[in-house]
Amino acid sequence: MSNKSLLNHCALLPLLATGALTVAPAFAEENADRETLETVVVVGVATDTEITPEQLEQQQANDLSDIFRHIPSVSVGGSIGIAQKVYIRGMEDTLLNVTVDGAPQTGTLFHHIGRVSIEPELLDRVEVQSGAGEATSGPGAIGGAIRFKTKDASDLLADGEQLGARVKGAYFSNDGKKGSASVYGKLSENWGLIGSFVQVERENMQDGDGNEILGTSADQNLAFFKVSGDIADNQKLTVSYEQREESGELGRRPNWFVLEGDTLYPMDAERETLVANYSASLSSAVNLEITAYDTNSDMVQDGPWGLYGGNTASIGFDIRNTSSFGQHTLTYGIERRNQKVVAGGREADSTSSISESGRVQGAYIQDHWQVTEPLMLSFGVRYDSYELTQNNFDGEFSSDDISPNVGLSYALNESWTLSGGHAKAVRGKEIGDSFTLESAHIDPALKAESVDNNELALEYAGEALALKAAVYQSTIDDVIYDEDLFENIGKLESDGFELSAAYSYDSWYLSAAYSHNDSTLNGNDIEGYEHNGLGNTRGDTLTLAVDYALTDRLDLGWNLTHVQGIDVEVLHRSVELGWIDSVQTINKSGYQLHDIYLRWQPLQDDSLAVNFAVQNLFDEHYRDHSSVGDYSDIPGWGIVSGVYEAGRDVRLSVDYRF
Repeated sequence: MSNKSLLNHCALLPLLATGALTVAPAFAEENADRETLETVVVVGVATDTEITPEQLEQQQANDLSDIFRHIPSVSVGGSIGIAQKVYIRGMEDTLLNVTVDGAPQTGTLFHHIGRVSIEPELLDRVEVQSGAGEATSGPGAIGGAIRFKTKDASDLLADGEQLGARVKGAYFSNDGKKGSASVYGKLSENWGLIGSFVQVERENMQDGDGNEILGTSADQNLAFFKVSGDIADNQKLTVSYEQREESGELGRRPNWFVLEGDTLYPMDAERETLVANYSASLSSAVNLEITAYDTNSDMVQDGPWGLYGGNTASIGFDIRNTSSFGQHTLTYGIERRNQKVVAGGREADSTSSISESGRVQGAYIQDHWQVTEPLMLSFGVRYDSYELTQNNFDGEFSSDDISPNVGLSYALNESWTLSGGHAKAVRGKEIGDSFTLESAHIDPALKAESVDNNELALEYAGEALALKAAVYQSTIDDVIYDEDLFENIGKLESDGFELSAAYSYDSWYLSAAYSHNDSTLNGNDIEGYEHNGLGNTRGDTLTLAVDYALTDRLDLGWNLTHVQGIDVEVLHRSVELGWIDSVQTINKSGYQLHDIYLRWQPLQDDSLAVNFAVQNLFDEHYRDHSSVGDYSDIPGWGIVSGVYEAGRDVRLSVDYRF
């Protein structure tokens, strides 16, 4: 089997999701389409990953933690859906460019909850870019990018089908249930429509010691509609609308541990996203893509001071074109995003409110140059301009700068590929956390953040074996943070390496991956409590997976995640301020998780699927390293502690299509 056919072999497709194998541009088809070129990039190519719907169904993914559960370089802390935060190489999602069908998810409603929310049922794929990358990555992607792509009717309709439906019911022993229904079909020969509704009801979970985790019950509802079709030859239009709601009685700080007797407070969060995508492939020189979006997020907490809420709104567009000529494939475009955050009391007689408005606009160009058959060079640059106005204060911020990148991929022979790259990205001050707007003054001397990201990787792709070794180093200068006011506080560094291997034989697929990362701020460890919005420290992470196709109707598998324990020095800033005499040390205990799954299609067609999965098989009692650490032994910081993760969770779902 040749290397090119190996990359298309179904048995090795999961390699794309674990990061064990990345398609090198030297092996890409000469006439690769625009979507492939977005996924197959040079800068950071070896550490980019993709997650497929099949993997999400195997583990019955229910939240962000499930989506990224088996990718060592990506972690999720916070335990419960509304509080979960995503980290890539120790950097929080506030430093990432996160999009849903091209619509950026921006702004922070409350620094004790996450800013990224997505329903796994909707996803066609998830692309993860680790570290600053190419000019097409979007503005402010100083830590990387996550791109969620949702399904449309064509992804669900079988050949020759005009109309279909799917109903799914799921039970979680720890502790909840989930139901979803989708209807999809063709409105005409060229147009399709999908409508989905998902409902999740969760009670308080139990940790690995059998203790109830207070403040973890929640209800989620989601409605999703997408219409797509051809408006002319080689021209397509897609319009989608998503409304997601989540509510529950949570702790005052949802990502902190709730003690027995603590008061719980009702909290409601909602996100609405409207996206339009237009594409036109008219010639080798004109492959146009236009994305326009309008996103609105809202949260209300009935807390100690009554009803208080925050709202963020984002509206914008991205217009890009791809031209191919000779050995060059050139992508270039412009984009703009207007944002606003408003916060204040939500009582009927409340008139208090505070707000910020911001604008980000940019232009970019990226070239992929196939110099020779084994050598591809990539180079590009983007220009970004940031403006922010604090409508209740005199605070203003503006900045503009360019971000260049260069990379290469060289096929040493049919099996070995060497890749490397350097990328720079900048990010100015954007709209802030709604719950702290009233104290969000800006240092007049504030400067934009800038990151330098360097990567080097070596990959092997044989007929059955794939190997990868990658090393990276990222440095963010002039980090913007709110301590007494928004100011530049120094340098954040994220260094590390990733190793992975995968082997396929007959009906067996085995993979392993290892990730090591050191994240520091001015040479000191970072931690999710003190450096909220920046990053967190995590121990070395190892994942192992074994998948076996017993028959063409029955698949089963086992996954292991081992996270090494680590000591973290904390409270450096508190020592500087005189709040405490000396730096303290907290321990993040190591843990080991085993997950198993079984997927059975009992009928001759694909209409019925039964999924059985057990997460945390051996009931490990642990706190994820990407959650807030445990400060409870430090006098004066006793209430600071992240939420424990769920113990054993047996999941059963039945999925019927007709």
